[in-house]
Amino acid sequence: MSRSDRRYVLLLLAPATVFLAVFVAWPLLNLFRDSFYEVGLMTPGERSFVGLENFQRALTSSRVGGAALRTLAYTGIVLTAEFTLGFGVALLFNSLGRRSELLRTIFLFPLMIPPIVAGLLWRFLLIDNFGIVNHILRQLGLLASTSDIAWLGDRDIVLFSVALPDIWLTTSFVTLVLYTGLQNIPASLLEAARIDGAGALQLFRYVTLPLLRPVIAVVLFIRGIDAARAFDIIWVQTEGGPRFASEVLSMHIYRNMIRYGDVGFASAIAVLFLLAMLALSLLAFFSIWRPQALRGDA
Repeated sequence: MSRSDRRYVLLLLAPATVFLAVFVAWPLLNLFRDSFYEVGLMTPGERSFVGLENFQRALTSSRVGGAALRTLAYTGIVLTAEFTLGFGVALLFNSLGRRSELLRTIFLFPLMIPPIVAGLLWRFLLIDNFGIVNHILRQLGLLASTSDIAWLGDRDIVLFSVALPDIWLTTSFVTLVLYTGLQNIPASLLEAARIDGAGALQLFRYVTLPLLRPVIAVVLFIRGIDAARAFDIIWVQTEGGPRFASEVLSMHIYRNMIRYGDVGFASAIAVLFLLAMLALSLLAFFSIWRPQALRGDA
């Protein structure tokens, strides 16, 4: 590449670099800096250095620990449901071929709905006593009363209930990506396996799944991060209730930052959350993309 070409490339990259520096790198640096200080929301200029005290508070707080466990549970529920449903529908679309064009278009409709709107919609569907879901279940004879199941008021099932809108919204995204991956598998490999006597299950296990591994890794990586930082879709349904049973880490950070004005403590939680999410995401990503590297075979 000549010097003029390099300058042209740098010129094209400059706007994106400036944007990332201003809106990503600088806020992250401020976040890390604030985590070592005691800072008030209303008096950001008045700060005192406390070292690792905020991190110690975060690591020993039962409220933070509970929110972290609920974040893991919520992410697990969302990922498991979306991947299972998305993979199944993608295989169905792939088997139908061109006949699935209309179904694919209809299936992508939820992606056009904002998360807040989806959360409000499902709140009205699941709200205690007056929800449409309980009304339908009662009409079918499955419930004696519309108050038998408190989808958003029962601590035992609320985390599953608030995950439903997320699953409904983004299963279509998972389906689309996996379907694209299935379409890119060379037909010659599948045909060669059939000629060698491979059945449908063997074809899926030894040909389709290994070739689809990088696509699966990307899907789980993107959706795992997105689900772990969920906020708006849960907030509009329960605001973290009842009794913090659906409060995830993003909500706890928001409460400490905005409602309680404890910027330093909220920043420390956010830093720990960021590092944990990065470590878990990379571990999961590379274990799916290239499992031999983790076993030392590469």
